[in-house]
Amino acid sequence: MSSIIQVVNLVEDKLKKLLENYHFLKEENEFLFNKIALLENELAEGKQIFNEIEKKYQTLKIAKTLEGSKEDRRETKLKINALIREIDTCIVQLSE
Repeated sequence: MSSIIQVVNLVEDKLKKLLENYHFLKEENEFLFNKIALLENELAEGKQIFNEIEKKYQTLKIAKTLEGSKEDRRETKLKINALIREIDTCIVQLSE
């Protein structure tokens, strides 16, 4: 009878430890998910800032080319043509 009580006590102790581990891991999992979400937001903001800077850089390159710089003249002409095609596409869509 004593051995049954010992076995029951041992099972109860192990169950308590398992429950403690479960709660600890659940809290840690929630913390890590929150951290992932935060880092994903920061990454998205970083990408957005990068894209804005990239657009400003491209605009600056075009402006420099229009000032008379011969370095990127061909690229600027291609960009202007692409913008004109895009504007034409928008006009067509608006007229429909």
